Amino acid sequence: MTSAQTRTDTLSPEERSARMALVRSRDTKPELRVRRFLHATGLRYRLHQRVATARPDLVFPTRRTVVFVHGCIWHRHPDPACPLTRTPKSRIDFWTAKFAENVARDLRQRAALEDAGWHVLVIWECQTTNPARLESLARAIRAG
Repeated sequence: MTSAQTRTDTLSPEERSARMALVRSRDTKPELRVRRFLHATGLRYRLHQRVATARPDLVFPTRRTVVFVHGCIWHRHPDPACPLTRTPKSRIDFWTAKFAENVARDLRQRAALEDAGWHVLVIWECQTTNPARLESLARAIRAG
């Protein structure tokens, strides 16, 4: 086996680390799209406020509603037609475990929020460019 066959990553560990450090967890493009849309429709929210054991992207305290804007790759969008849900080709064991823990954490947080009486909504990254889906989210928030 040549080194090209055993190592599929073209970046050094230091370069890969620097690139991964650029991946944002807050103020992502999908999150900003959702925030702008909801604000334009007159909905006001709090950002990243701790609720129960979670820190949702958007919190509507008076409506007891929270919104998570999930990245399809990181939170494993279950829609088989989603083009953004993919697994990296290198370090498959690491990524499989990482993604499984993300999904498990999401389920734990959702259960804790619902047990505390909060309405939990999720919008996926691939849905944030769909105006009809954003309007549906706004209606669900208003319905509380």
